[in-house]
Amino acid sequence: MGTFSMRNHILGVAAAITLASPLAAQDPGNEPQTPESYEGTVYDGDWMTLGAGAILNPSYDGSDDYVISPVPFVQGNLLGVGINPRGAGLALDFIPDGDNGVNVNLGVAARLNRNRVTRIKDPVVFEYGKLKSSIMVGPTAGLSFPHVLNPYDSLSFNADVLFDVSGASKGTEIDPSVTYFTPVSKGAAISFSLSARHVDDKYARYYYSVPVAPATVPVADRLPVFNASGGFDKVGATLLAGVDFDGDLTNGGLAGFLLGGYSKMIGDAADTPFTSIRGSDSQWLVGAGLAYTF
Repeated sequence: MGTFSMRNHILGVAAAITLASPLAAQDPGNEPQTPESYEGTVYDGDWMTLGAGAILNPSYDGSDDYVISPVPFVQGNLLGVGINPRGAGLALDFIPDGDNGVNVNLGVAARLNRNRVTRIKDPVVFEYGKLKSSIMVGPTAGLSFPHVLNPYDSLSFNADVLFDVSGASKGTEIDPSVTYFTPVSKGAAISFSLSARHVDDKYARYYYSVPVAPATVPVADRLPVFNASGGFDKVGATLLAGVDFDGDLTNGGLAGFLLGGYSKMIGDAADTPFTSIRGSDSQWLVGAGLAYTF
């Protein structure tokens, strides 16, 4: 279980700050290490990771103003249940992973959506009013294929289907993603992820429709009325690098993570005046984090 658990460890830390990755490795220039050589790692049995990071990201979906946000996260494996972070949330995986063959992920995910709830830097968008936080909950499922191009890499497919159970938007989103992971040394690994998001009409109307301008908005700044409908609203790519500070990813301890990402708003999420007039459909993200595993 050790090698694949380590792979899932970096994957989860990545997700906590909108990343995705895994882990297992060999020292460049040394003889290749076999999966058996990783037996007895900190990731065998129960383990936990506690960490924190920070990201620079748009102040709302479609904004061209950026804010720095703190991101705490927790991850682990307790009694055979995997605990994996999501952006502003977490997921539980009820199917234990093995080290050989295709691995299946099946469980439940939850996250807090605070888009346009606070820290709206654009003064015109701010005058159109804050939205309510929504609690998104639903099933998550995926498959991971190890040993794609080398003995230690993997290709993973995953999808979350999340429903607003708080009554804010009353909408639904589907988040598919694909991630390729490969180690670069015993103490470092990288992953590259592609992702998308599909939303229903209720979600799109809540976040992307523009109502008649409030009286507080100057006439020259008023946005045209816009009625949004569902569909794919975002596609993106993320690159993550993880480094263990003692050079050995297998023994836990302190590690650091860096990431960069780009996403593009599409469909009505790009056409809404909140994006097309007051913001940008190009969305950038950079972040860093520290984690301690025991």
